[in-house]
Amino acid sequence: MDLILWRHAEAVLEREGLPDLDRALTTKGERQAKRMAEWLNHRLAHSTRVIVSPARRCQQTAKALDRSYKTLEALAPEASPEALLKAARWPEGSEPVLIIGHQPTLGLLAAQLLAGVEQPWPIRKGAVWWLRSRDREGSAQVVLHAVIAPDSL
Repeated sequence: MDLILWRHAEAVLEREGLPDLDRALTTKGERQAKRMAEWLNHRLAHSTRVIVSPARRCQQTAKALDRSYKTLEALAPEASPEALLKAARWPEGSEPVLIIGHQPTLGLLAAQLLAGVEQPWPIRKGAVWWLRSRDREGSAQVVLHAVIAPDSL
């Protein structure tokens, strides 16, 4: 099973009077989302299930992909890595899953799956970490398939 973690693109900074869930992408963030969406659309399986945080910046990032997606409250800021795994049905799911979400949760999840420890690994704004589960000689493994940032495209 493939699990693709996509951190939302650059968003406006937090400021008084603006709820966190209402923060929108910046102009740079819109460009980042578009570049990464183009890269992903050339590589994602048609059957990829896309699940997205309800935060406006994640919704805008998802819209750049121009695919159907499902908004899940369980992916909101401050979600736990376990909530993301449950939403993705990892590793039992049969189709690839793309999660569009937030730091530090995405970094914590990547560290948990790849290193077996809970560490706040940094994932850049707009970046994708593509993980793959596989069975190797009867042992379950998680491998890092790709890490790409929008500024490198």
